[in-house]
Amino acid sequence: MNELATDLRYRNTNTLRSREENMLNLKLGCKSIKVKYNTILYKIFKDNYEPPDIPTVLAKVNGEYFEFTSPLKESGSFEIVDIRDALGNKTYVRTLQFVLIKSVYDLFPESKVTIEHSLSKGIFGEIHKDTPLLEKDIKKIKNRMKDIIKLDIPIRKISMDRKEAIEIFKSYNMEDKVRLLNHVNTEEVKLYELDGRYDYFYGSMAFSTGVLKTFDLMYYKPGFILRYPVESDPYHLPEFVEYRKLSKIFYETEQWGNILDVGDVGSLNNKVENGEIVDIIRVAEALHEKKIANIADMINDRKEVKIALIAGPTSSGKTTFAKRLAVQLRVNGIKPVPISLDDYFVDREHTPRDENGNYDFESIYSLDLELFNYHLEALMRGEEIEIPVFNFKKGAREWVGRKIRLPDNGVIVIEGIHGLNEVLTQSIPRKYKFKIYISALTQLNVDDHNRIATTDVRIIRRMVRDYLFRGYNGEDTLKMWPSVKRGEEKNIFVFQENADVMFNSTLVYELCILKNYALEQLEKIKSSSPVYYEALRLKSFLHFFKDVDKKFVPSNSILREFIGGSEFED
Repeated sequence: MNELATDLRYRNTNTLRSREENMLNLKLGCKSIKVKYNTILYKIFKDNYEPPDIPTVLAKVNGEYFEFTSPLKESGSFEIVDIRDALGNKTYVRTLQFVLIKSVYDLFPESKVTIEHSLSKGIFGEIHKDTPLLEKDIKKIKNRMKDIIKLDIPIRKISMDRKEAIEIFKSYNMEDKVRLLNHVNTEEVKLYELDGRYDYFYGSMAFSTGVLKTFDLMYYKPGFILRYPVESDPYHLPEFVEYRKLSKIFYETEQWGNILDVGDVGSLNNKVENGEIVDIIRVAEALHEKKIANIADMINDRKEVKIALIAGPTSSGKTTFAKRLAVQLRVNGIKPVPISLDDYFVDREHTPRDENGNYDFESIYSLDLELFNYHLEALMRGEEIEIPVFNFKKGAREWVGRKIRLPDNGVIVIEGIHGLNEVLTQSIPRKYKFKIYISALTQLNVDDHNRIATTDVRIIRRMVRDYLFRGYNGEDTLKMWPSVKRGEEKNIFVFQENADVMFNSTLVYELCILKNYALEQLEKIKSSSPVYYEALRLKSFLHFFKDVDKKFVPSNSILREFIGGSEFED
């Protein structure tokens, strides 16, 4: 009898120990709880937090981001992530897109949805169906989205054999996803499922549709704009601003994609595999040259123009564009006279400071506007001037006897971020100026439902150039990017519609060239870095692209500004 009691006590102790080993300790701010191993993170959130006002879409365990569908695997700290977080905001938008796609196919089963590019802090897309898209269609879709959100339908993440996923998308007639998955190197892929509808997204997804509190869907011919809150104001939609010229340049780029027969990464990879990429490169570069020639013709046609101003955000290829434009101006009998705004920086001690007390080199008032305008007026009168040279090491202006004069058949070519701001050239009447906005506005997306953000090509370009020529690594570039972006919002984007013409410097093939340079840098970024998840995001879409040898890139290509070997290098 005593032996039996001892045996029972031993078994009960082991059972208790086993149960305790299956429990994990979590710290939720000031509160500590015990949670079963493999508990779904969403349950921890629901059981321990009051319903938040701001949409909460992800969790952090020990500082690492997880979808709410993930099971808990270790003890440690637990935090919730809402849409004030950059990754949280992207998750919200991606979930909103899934609900939009589901709603469209519920109402128009034979249609095709394409998520295309950002526009006015929203996403522009199109719905292709037998009859033209009308405003009443958009209202129906928006109401269907509201119904799905109200039902608070869970979104499941499912691991699936790649071939099985391909069969699903074949049944949907989604050739873009079939092409993409045909080039994926893994045999297992992860799909998301919403009320019986499957889709493939690269990036995280919210737990259920009910999290989507604030959005709008508006008709914007020939498609729609999906609107959502931004990180800085999670309660409201940003003000809608019309960008007609920007919309026009996106449409032009879409037409270029049709000419090249490359609308997504899968079709581009097919061109690489089939050996057609060299022709694609030639035609893409020819389209650039034709547009630059057209811009030179526009300047030539406006006989009063004496100043060509080129402005755009970082890594747009402004320098190479300016030199190629100069060549085309010469074809028209116009002599270009280049002036660099860098030489008109005020001495370092006079540089304005930002709200943090740091030098604000991107402020227009970091330039000597008085001297610059005096020189422009003198050149317009036919006088000779001496241009200063700014010594960046000393932080001071120097005079080295560099003199220029504007000939009768000349046009001053000025390249810099403030070119579209009238304050820069305030002493010169508008009729004498021709303003050009240049940016890399990618129209090539992973597939119809997964867009590549319009800034991502510039981030990759900047990263490669910083690494190859400026002594910065990939982590440095990503850390600087938020500051760069703030400067662009303040000094460039607000003036873009003032341009006489826009030029899209993106090249449909360039990520096939830039990919390995960028991945080499991104792979070095450790999980402890504040930009680790941004690096993961960039890596996730770069891996979709097949490699192309840089030897096929022409020496006058804008891409050469970032990888080296340009014929315009000093």
